[in-house]
Amino acid sequence: MELIVGILVVIVLLALMLIAIHNKIITRYNNTMRAWADVIAQERQKNKILPELEKMVEQYRIHESSVLTSITELRASLSALSADKTDSTQLKDSQTKTRSLINNLYAVSENYPDLKASNLYSNLMKEITEQQDNIAAAVRIFNANVADFNTGIEVFPASVVNQMITQKHRLDVFSDTKAESGFDYKPNF
Repeated sequence: MELIVGILVVIVLLALMLIAIHNKIITRYNNTMRAWADVIAQERQKNKILPELEKMVEQYRIHESSVLTSITELRASLSALSADKTDSTQLKDSQTKTRSLINNLYAVSENYPDLKASNLYSNLMKEITEQQDNIAAAVRIFNANVADFNTGIEVFPASVVNQMITQKHRLDVFSDTKAESGFDYKPNF
């Protein structure tokens, strides 16, 4: 009788351990998805700035149509981002378009000193810079969640539970190849 109770206790403990591990994997996965949604939300926050920027650039449109084109491309790129699907390629595209827009804006301001002195221009540039900082922070949080999730599904015994029950796959961290190219050092992962 004691043997049967002992076996049942072990089975119940193993079942509870499997459930706890499975739930931890799901929690980490959901945290990663939430972090990705935060990245997308920060990217889309730029959409609130773009109409004001378009109005300002419209005044200089005759001379600087490339800035207006950059704004339009960025808006299209931002609307393509999905909180439901982690697609770092689309995020990279959006970041590239943002950099291009900022560079164009600086070029316009150099050509038109009255624009550079404008409070609207200064405020918009500060807002864009702040948005970029927020996006960078959101990406760091996303990457930390991805690393935590990936580690969680690769270590024993979670790897066994994941393989048999949960069946989640590794996620890719967001990386910026343009930023990476500026470093001479390359880790040998």
